[in-house]
Amino acid sequence: MDLFEYQGKQYFSRFGIAVSPGGVADTVEEALSVAARVGFPVVIKAQVKVGGRGKAGGVKLADSEDEVRTHAGAILGLDIKGHVVKRLWVEHASDIAQEYYASFTLDRPNKVHLGMLSAQGGVEIEVVAEENPDAIAMLQIDPLVGLDVATARRWVAEAGLDEAARAQAAELLVKLYTCYVEGDCDLAEVNPLILTPEGKVHALDAKVTLDENASFRHPEWEEYRATETEDPREKMAKEKGLNYIGLDGTVGIIANGAGLAMSTLDVVNQVGGSAANFLDIGGGANADVMAAALEVINTDPKVKVIFVNIFGGITRVDEVAKGVIEALGRVSITSPIVLRLDGTNAVEGRAILAPHLNDRLLTEPTMLDAARRAVAFANQ
Repeated sequence: MDLFEYQGKQYFSRFGIAVSPGGVADTVEEALSVAARVGFPVVIKAQVKVGGRGKAGGVKLADSEDEVRTHAGAILGLDIKGHVVKRLWVEHASDIAQEYYASFTLDRPNKVHLGMLSAQGGVEIEVVAEENPDAIAMLQIDPLVGLDVATARRWVAEAGLDEAARAQAAELLVKLYTCYVEGDCDLAEVNPLILTPEGKVHALDAKVTLDENASFRHPEWEEYRATETEDPREKMAKEKGLNYIGLDGTVGIIANGAGLAMSTLDVVNQVGGSAANFLDIGGGANADVMAAALEVINTDPKVKVIFVNIFGGITRVDEVAKGVIEALGRVSITSPIVLRLDGTNAVEGRAILAPHLNDRLLTEPTMLDAARRAVAFANQ
């Protein structure tokens, strides 16, 4: 569960992490009230779960009530990458001497927690990793040992943070780690973590992802669910019991198995296409499951072709073929479908499909061939 910035900052505050004083506003009048309370100048920030707010006009500095009224009125209702702004975070503006980056997440392959710290904050960490990977100090943390202040001090020194920031930054990092662990986060990120001209260190931004598996320990998370802006495709898929993640491409993907679905996305990208989704139907490729999968993908206006990639192990391809045919009788599909069926009873499955094939329903013998055909349709 991803939190809005204001929710992330409120979450940080529970663990003693210093953030800028501010408040939430749903109207221009509420923005004026918060600004008067925290003191000018203020920064007015659109609350959307997407990057690029500043470039889209969703972050503005205001030195007066008139400027708050103008900027708040302009940002509320603004469409930022498909996300309409309904709420603002208004905070006292901070003078910045230096910007840093800090985060904690899980290093799954090594089964440890991973801290990332850099003296180059204020930009995407992916950009730093690509252009100057040595600028990121990595710290693997044994969950049974945790992070203490002494280790954090060595870490900030290794990352090259300014001397004036090191002691406070080390203490803040320990609190951020506590938030990450005790707060059951998948990600706790601060970008930027700032040093002010007065020598104070605090979190200027907050990106927090909570681990849904730990929700039974956190009844207070219900307030966050009430503000979730769920992708309607993902909401429909969840209701139908499908493992679906919406993306921004034009090739709809249906595969049986998470690994095969990921490989399908990679192959589509390899041949010049872009996936519209990740959809794993698992081993149950019967008519009901296939119809549900096709219906979800069919609601995405960006999809120009559907690529069904099935490898039958336990799943029998002839049963999949029957499921596809029956599903097509239930769902009115607007996009052409390319199928690659292989594995158990593949010959029988292809024979079942053969009488139904046409210029809108095609099969290809390999995953690569099918991906090329699907991308060709998408690019028409």
